[in-house]
Amino acid sequence: MDLKLLSEVETPCYIVDENLLIKNLEILDYVQNNSGAEILLAQKGFSMFYFYPLIAKYLKGSCASSLFEARLGFEYMKGRECHIFSPAYKESEFNEILKYADHIVFNSLSDYEKFFPLILKSGKDIEVGLRINPEYSEIETEIYNPCSKNSRLGIKIKDLKEIPSGVSGLHFHTMCEQNSDVLKRTLKVVEQKFSKFFKNLKWINFGGGHHITREDYDREELIKIIKDFKKRYPLKVYLEPGEAVALNTGYLVAQVLSVVKNSCDIAIIDASAACHMPDVLEMPYTPKVLNSSDKGKFEYILAGPTCLAGDVVGRYRFDKKLDAGDKIIFCDMAHYTMVKNNTFNGFNLPDIDVIDKNGKLITVKKFGYEDFKNRLS
Repeated sequence: MDLKLLSEVETPCYIVDENLLIKNLEILDYVQNNSGAEILLAQKGFSMFYFYPLIAKYLKGSCASSLFEARLGFEYMKGRECHIFSPAYKESEFNEILKYADHIVFNSLSDYEKFFPLILKSGKDIEVGLRINPEYSEIETEIYNPCSKNSRLGIKIKDLKEIPSGVSGLHFHTMCEQNSDVLKRTLKVVEQKFSKFFKNLKWINFGGGHHITREDYDREELIKIIKDFKKRYPLKVYLEPGEAVALNTGYLVAQVLSVVKNSCDIAIIDASAACHMPDVLEMPYTPKVLNSSDKGKFEYILAGPTCLAGDVVGRYRFDKKLDAGDKIIFCDMAHYTMVKNNTFNGFNLPDIDVIDKNGKLITVKKFGYEDFKNRLS
């Protein structure tokens, strides 16, 4: 990022770098071309539709978790596949979902039985799938583990006696920010339990959580895993990463409002962990900040402006003292930020800017009072 551009940015502001996004898309396309898999954008992680036409040049489509995501993918990734999965579907929304989705995955046999007749009645050529629960996951954070005890996600092998009529695919999602070795071990369990059904299928979706664009990710191993699987079973393979699409492509620029003292110095900024980067509190994790260093002489807690006592981003060290007006640049703020942000305490949402491929700063979206008010009543 050209740090000089920061002087033009009103804070708080998300900034997505188009060239960094293209770099990720080229990596994902490389995996597609060399493995035979088809990769979808998981909109739950990144739904900045400004970039959907660009993403559609590389990826095979989008996947949705709701009616609105399905419509967004359908409208802005024209001509590409639109997949949807939900733990349960609302009857009042399903006929509209049929307008947009060409792959519908059911979480339970009861939902399949309830809604499959509507798919037949629609006359549309829709691929129908079932989500399975292989009861194996290496995710350590319980809130993100879809195979935890009493998980509501997916059908266990003991409950799946046969593939119902009209079902052409299976879907599993058991990973989160993990490398290809985890997929290899997971796939072994999936095959042991469910491969007896594969002869009746056309496709299988390996879900998301594949950190394909991370620097240390073993992409060649992923390609080998997929190619070997396709040799064993003549199935189309889908992957649906959201985070890998936008990983390390974006920033959140904030400004120091005030520095207060307790047992340490606390810099209050105009960006909130609770409002603008909620995964910092949910995961939890501490995002990288440009120009901070473990060896810095001055230590600060960076904290948000809301009334939540725990609205704290983390503890950082800098070479220079922080003063009101100084800019703070948080890294890797494109995925699971804009899709999760909120207006708690009435704080405004950050602007959304783009650095285009020519290095020009473009403001894509500005928010204001009306956006806050119109969410309420």
